[in-house]
Amino acid sequence: MDDSAAGRPLRLIVGISGASGVMYGVRLLEALNRLGVESHLVMSRSAEVTLACETDLKVADVRALATVAYPIQDIGAAISSGSFRTLGMVVAPCSIRTMSEIATGVTSTLLTRAADVVLKERRRLVLMVRETPLHLGHLRTLVSLAEMGAVIAPPVPALYARPDTVDALIDHTVGRVLDMFDLDAGLVRRWGEPVEEGGVRRGRGPMR
Repeated sequence: MDDSAAGRPLRLIVGISGASGVMYGVRLLEALNRLGVESHLVMSRSAEVTLACETDLKVADVRALATVAYPIQDIGAAISSGSFRTLGMVVAPCSIRTMSEIATGVTSTLLTRAADVVLKERRRLVLMVRETPLHLGHLRTLVSLAEMGAVIAPPVPALYARPDTVDALIDHTVGRVLDMFDLDAGLVRRWGEPVEEGGVRRGRGPMR
């Protein structure tokens, strides 16, 4: 499947690293399925541990959501090469270790190698960095990544959308991340626009 406007295949790489918030990656995969976009998944071993701590899902359940799932040490995988064309990559969530490896270019796994490839090919890399508080070293690393072209997108809840469940919080953030690739999964309650279900208008004017 091709994105005719951009001349790129409709493929998105999804990295899930070991920070808290593994459901961001899971919901991202589910959204890509609904959109008919190829998803190429790589999970770190720490992410697999986090999955067991935060959900009742098995690793096999998450891999089954992806079009293709790669072992973390498969450095010869398609996504390790710039000649394999994609829309880019989202790391959801992105741990501090993963962030640091990507920033230095000293990549030890397929996840960070794939992210490095996305940067060098000038494709969009979105890092859902999940840590707080951040010390000066973290902040300087984030600045370096932004200067290299990465998009830093911490999973910050949008309370103006009036979420009533944790799923609603997660979905809105995932929807906003997909916006960065011009993909609309219908997950975002957009400010100033009427809500389709029930016809209730939540927006009250321009954001300031």
